[in-house]
Amino acid sequence: MTGIPEAVARFRSDLDAAVTRARRAAAEAGARTAAQRDRNRELAERARERRVRPDGHAPTSSDVQRVATGFREHRGLPVEELPTGVELLTPPVEKSREQTDANANPVPSPPFSGSRPAAGPSGQLPSRTDDDEDFSQARILY
Repeated sequence: MTGIPEAVARFRSDLDAAVTRARRAAAEAGARTAAQRDRNRELAERARERRVRPDGHAPTSSDVQRVATGFREHRGLPVEELPTGVELLTPPVEKSREQTDANANPVPSPPFSGSRPAAGPSGQLPSRTDDDEDFSQARILY
């Protein structure tokens, strides 16, 4: 019966070694996952800011994009809307139009008086608005 304590000790030793290997593997997998998430985050930022150069890149096919989107939606993961591969790899042309619009003089809006005018000479009330705090006399008199 001396073999039972030795077998239990060997079993515990094997179990400890297996747990140690599993913890090490889990830590390595977590590190790889974190590194991949960082790379994906950086690529998404580059795509949003259109900092991707066309040389050396080919756009992802629409089938692969559709499958990836379905995979993420099925698992409840967020799906970020990014430009398509063709849009991303073509240089932006609207830069001059945006600059022109930015340089244009803005049209000032008319000042807001806060109250409604009284009924005009024809007896018509001004058009009704969604302003709940309007207590003008024109509403009360008519």
